[in-house]
Amino acid sequence: MNSKMDSFKIKKNKWQKSVESSSTRDYNFDTLSGEPLDMLYYPTYLDEKYIKQLGFPGEYPYTRGIHPNLYRGRLWTMRQFSGFGTPQKTNERFHFLLNQGQTGLSVAYDMPTLMGYDPDHPISAGEVGKCGVNVASLKDMEILFDGIDLGKISVSQTINGPAVILLAFYIALAEKQQVPLNQLTGTLQNDILKEFIAQKEWIFPPEPSMRIITDMMGFCTKNMPKFNTISISGYHIREAGSTAAQELAFTLADGFTYVEYAVKAGMDIDSFAPRLSFFFNSHLDFFEEIAKFRAARRIWAKRMKDKYNAKNPRSWKLRFHTQTAGCSLTAQQPEINIARTAFQALAGVLGGTQSLHTNSMDETLALPSEKSAEIALRTQQLIAYETGVPNVVDPLGGGWFIESLTDRMEVSAEKYFLQIDELGGVIPAIEQGFFQGEISKAASEYQEKVDQKQRIVVGVNEFVKKGEKIEIPILKLGKESEVNQTKAIEELRKKRNNQKVNDALEDIRDACSSERNIMEPIIRAAKAYTTLGEIVQEMKDVFGEWQETTVI
Repeated sequence: MNSKMDSFKIKKNKWQKSVESSSTRDYNFDTLSGEPLDMLYYPTYLDEKYIKQLGFPGEYPYTRGIHPNLYRGRLWTMRQFSGFGTPQKTNERFHFLLNQGQTGLSVAYDMPTLMGYDPDHPISAGEVGKCGVNVASLKDMEILFDGIDLGKISVSQTINGPAVILLAFYIALAEKQQVPLNQLTGTLQNDILKEFIAQKEWIFPPEPSMRIITDMMGFCTKNMPKFNTISISGYHIREAGSTAAQELAFTLADGFTYVEYAVKAGMDIDSFAPRLSFFFNSHLDFFEEIAKFRAARRIWAKRMKDKYNAKNPRSWKLRFHTQTAGCSLTAQQPEINIARTAFQALAGVLGGTQSLHTNSMDETLALPSEKSAEIALRTQQLIAYETGVPNVVDPLGGGWFIESLTDRMEVSAEKYFLQIDELGGVIPAIEQGFFQGEISKAASEYQEKVDQKQRIVVGVNEFVKKGEKIEIPILKLGKESEVNQTKAIEELRKKRNNQKVNDALEDIRDACSSERNIMEPIIRAAKAYTTLGEIVQEMKDVFGEWQETTVI
C-alpha cells in the first residue's frame, strides 16, 4: 500500500474513533422514506486533494467542520436577537422566547447604550429603547435578567465601544446571583475593528480600544474560561455592502490582529485563541455563502497553526455564529422575507454554524413583533427537525461546484491579506480608509446591477405589487421608555453611595492612565451602581475620541 493510501486510512480511522467517543442525539436519522443515511460521505478512491484540503470533520484543516459528528451530536444553538424599550419589556420577551424553545439569548442594545450615553443625556433624546434595550447601570442589568439564571443560559451581547462596561455589569450580576465566573457561558461581540471598518459605533481611538480589548481578554482568560470575549464580526461588514469575499477576508484579518495584539501583550496564544469566536452574515447567494463558511475554517486553521504557531488544536478551530442578512429583507411584500430568511438559515446550517439567528419578516419596518419573532424561531426548528439536513455532516462536501467556490473564496481572501499587509496592517488600513473604500465600491456596483435589473430583487425591481398596503402588525414604541429610564437613573443616583462612585471613577482614571488592567476597577464601579455614561466619560478624558478619515 502506498503512502497516500496510508495517509487516507489513518485520517479515516482517526475520524471514526472520534465519532465513537462523541455523544449522539437520540433521534432517527433516516430519510422520510426510511432509507438509512451514513453520517459522512467521502471518496472511496484515493484523492490527494481530499486529504490536504478537506480531510474529515473534526480534523485539520476543518473544511468539513470542527466537530466529527456535527449536528448528530448536538444541534446548533437557536438564538433570537432581542431587545427593545426598557429592561422590563425585554425581560418579558426573553421569557417568551425561552418558553418557545429558544436555547440561547442574544441582547440588542439601543443607540445610547451602544455609544456610551446615559438615557438622560441630551444626545440620547428620542433614541432611548428604540433599536434595542436601554441599559445604563447594574440595576438595569438586574431587571433585564430577572428570573433568568446566568449559570444555565448562554447569553450573547451585541455591544462594542462600551463592551468592557456592559461586561462588568454582567459580571457583577453573576456574582449577585452567586454564579461562579468560571461557569458563565456566552459571547461578547466586542469587535471594535469592525466598528471602525463598517458599523461606525466607536467611542475611543483604535489603539486605546485595542488596549481595552486585550485587558478584557487577559481578565477573561484567567477568570472566565467558558466565556467568549470577542465575536469577530463579518456580519456588519456585509450589511454595509461588502461582497462575500470581502466579508471573509476583512473579518479574518481583524481576527488575526486581535491575536497579534494579545500575543504582544504577553498572553500565550493557546490560552485565549480557543475562546475567540466569529459572527458571519448568511446572504442569499446560497452556494457562495456555504463556500464562505467552509473557506473561513480552512484559512483560520492554517494561519493559526503555521503562522502563529498555536499548538492546541482547539486554537485552530474557527467557531462561528450566523445571522441571516438583514440588508436583504424588503419593506415591500414583507411576508416574502420569511422565505428569504429560510434559505439563508439553511445555508448557515449547511456551512456548519454553531449558533444561528433568523431575522423576522418585519425588521425593515420596525423591531420584531412577538408573532414574527416566533415565526423566525420556528424556521430554525423546521430546518432542524423536518428537512433532514442535520442528519449528514457537510452533505455538500466533495461536490465540484461547492469545492471550486470554496477554493476561490480562499484565494480571494489571501489576495486581500496581501493588500492589507502592504498598507501596514489592519489599523493603518483603517486609518487610510482602505476597508471603507472597498466596501463603498462594492455596494455601489451591486446597486448599479439592481438599478439595471442585472440583479432581481423580488418585489422591489420586479414582480412589484402596485398600491401595496402593509397589513402585518408592527411593533410601535412611544416615549414611555425614555421617560421611565430617565426617571429610573435619577432615582438611582439619589439612592446609591456617591462617595463610592467617585472613588471608583478615580480608580478607573488611574488604571486608564497606567498599565494596570482596567477590568477590575470597572467591575468595582459597576457594583457601586456607577452609570455607563459616567464611566465612559472618565475613560474619554484619558483616551480621547476618534474621527475617521473621509472616503470619497
